[in-house]
Amino acid sequence: MTEPRLKFVNCLDSTGLHRMAYWEWAGPHVDAPVLVCVHGLSRQGRDFDALARALSARWRVVCPDVVGRGHSDWLRQPAGYQIPSYIADMVALMARLDVAQVDWVGTSMGGLIGLGLAALPRPEGVPSLIRRLVLNDVGPAIRYDALERIGSYLGKAPRFASLADGAAYLRSISEGFGPHTDEEWLALSTPLFREEGGQWRLHYDPAIALPFAAVTPAVAAAGEAALWSAYDALRCPTLLIRGADSDLLSAETARLMTQRGPGARLVELPGVGHAPTLVHDDQIAIVRDFLGS
Repeated sequence: MTEPRLKFVNCLDSTGLHRMAYWEWAGPHVDAPVLVCVHGLSRQGRDFDALARALSARWRVVCPDVVGRGHSDWLRQPAGYQIPSYIADMVALMARLDVAQVDWVGTSMGGLIGLGLAALPRPEGVPSLIRRLVLNDVGPAIRYDALERIGSYLGKAPRFASLADGAAYLRSISEGFGPHTDEEWLALSTPLFREEGGQWRLHYDPAIALPFAAVTPAVAAAGEAALWSAYDALRCPTLLIRGADSDLLSAETARLMTQRGPGARLVELPGVGHAPTLVHDDQIAIVRDFLGS
């Protein structure tokens, strides 16, 4: 299968229902294991096209558009744009997929969602919802200056005269993604835009920036304590991928993650910051080898 199918699942929030879109790449057979790949803060599920194409020979790959992004609905109450709400949506997705356990690849925000899902308390003897977890350039401690950098452009929703102009803008604020060819960058950028009245705009709800803007150093510190507690509760094999130049995940936090909780296996990628795109063959091989081991 070279292209995914777009599907939807109904999810509950404080004001009613919203639909979450997800892209499904059929596996080699009906009972193939499920791999869920979840994107970063202002991205969408098609970020994982290259990874999904490569891994769909073995896995049924599912790539959600987290609510407020891509083809998913926008929330009526922006306060719902929070990790706990996203975790609840993923529980609904797993019920829709009719699977008891999945493998998980999460980039940045998607990694935090996976961390929270894997740490949910379970009855004795019942395995975690996640069999193997890949955290892509994210951990319990997040550098506040990186949050400020992301907040400087999040929710601004600029418009562009052409798709090429929009892609160039994204490239200017995404240097941490590392080197990509023009073709690779256009493939990563195109699904993020919608054309309206002859102009192109980023297709996510600008209101996702509102809860993000409310994060203060004190709030971030409290969240870090909660995330470390969740991380220490993990029992699933965990792979941590870190861009060696990342401004969000420090080398010290990554080191601690190899010593605490599940004792993550750490792979650092030179010449990349926040966050590796998992587009290139060497990065795909790292994920494939870990999930298949």
